[in-house]
Amino acid sequence: MAAPVFEEFDPASDCECPGCVDRRRAAAAFPAAGAGGRPAAHRTVVVAAAASAVLGAGHAVPALAAPQQAPDRPGTPADDGPQTPQGAKAPLHGPGGRPADSVTLPATTRTEIIDRAGKWVAAKVPYSMSAYWSDGYRQDCSGYVSMAWKLPGNEWTGSLHTYATRITKEELQPGDILLFHNPDNPTNGSHVVLFGGWTDYTHGYYLAYEQTRPATRRLATPYAYWTDSDRYVPYRYKGLVADPAEPGVPGAPAGEEGGGDGANPGSGAEAPPYPGPAAFGPGADNQHVTLLGRLLVERGARRFYASGPGPRWSDADRRATQAFQQAQGWRGAAADGLPGPLTWSLLTTGKGKDIAPGAAGAPAPAPAPRVPAYPGRGMFRPGADNAHVTQLGRQLVKKGFGTYYTKGPGPLWGEADRRGVEAFQRAQGWRGGAADGYPGPETWRRLFS
Repeated sequence: MAAPVFEEFDPASDCECPGCVDRRRAAAAFPAAGAGGRPAAHRTVVVAAAASAVLGAGHAVPALAAPQQAPDRPGTPADDGPQTPQGAKAPLHGPGGRPADSVTLPATTRTEIIDRAGKWVAAKVPYSMSAYWSDGYRQDCSGYVSMAWKLPGNEWTGSLHTYATRITKEELQPGDILLFHNPDNPTNGSHVVLFGGWTDYTHGYYLAYEQTRPATRRLATPYAYWTDSDRYVPYRYKGLVADPAEPGVPGAPAGEEGGGDGANPGSGAEAPPYPGPAAFGPGADNQHVTLLGRLLVERGARRFYASGPGPRWSDADRRATQAFQQAQGWRGAAADGLPGPLTWSLLTTGKGKDIAPGAAGAPAPAPAPRVPAYPGRGMFRPGADNAHVTQLGRQLVKKGFGTYYTKGPGPLWGEADRRGVEAFQRAQGWRGGAADGYPGPETWRRLFS
């Protein structure tokens, strides 16, 4: 889904499109005469010798390089590229750690992979190619994936593929990875990210869990990555096992997955893969919602739909999904009306129990608070002093983007407000003039919805 253009200009000094980035680099490398005589910044590169062991497909162990410093934009690498030089293959807790006793791949589920990845995001683990976190894994991109996959040691981009099977873009599911290894110069662009699920039905953006400067992040990212997109390859961990039940369900009772009487779209063809939680819920509008509704109707949910099913998520979809989940014997958070991997699997393979006649999902929730009217761009400019600035700041804090405030928020527009808005815009996957830190109508709508 293309980022909405909701500002009327794109500040040249802040634009991060490839053309502007190249122009800034050229200006830094060849400063114009009379520009104050300030030379371009020198970059120091430190190269360390690396072991010559043969790893994976025969790649050499990477040299270690001091990276270019990222700009002052929390969670965003310089020019949106990976600022992630990596350490060499090593045991847990570093070169002095104890080598793995076994080469057996640890079994793990997709839910466990994402849960482990999320712990580093929550802890904001600082990026380092030489430091090791308390769990023993190196604090760089390949160490992060090694941790999420629960590998017996710290791997690097030249060896991770030996623990995985290559897949296609269409097969990607949460817990898989997107890997770019540059064998000619491993520190030049080599990077790996965890796939967390699609954010839009066009499969143009996905949630990337990655270790990058300044710390671990989870961010909507264009497929396959910001830079070198055509060189990233999807892989799936070989030790992956199926989740026993929906997230939050300790385990599915025996017999839950027995054949139902519903239609089986998987007969004679592979069932469509789970598109990820972002495909469903309030605001979702895509083909997966339509397919979900049709499958639910085939399993006894016709009475929930006055019309449709259609691509826009509605309370009819939620109640029908909840009724199907309750038919499986699930309760509480396991029957919240939002389809997880197991709900999707049962529907697309025709398994599980149909919705009983007369069963009804929970009543519709109270309507969401109305989004306040957008007051206009003039309320959010240098020198602005009004109640809308205070309202904006309080909502940024509520949404988790208030880290730039040392006090307040208050009515006087300041740099803390602008940086908070910019961080929120970037979290939507926007770049350049669409993430300049000044709220337009779309930023306002999303912030308050």
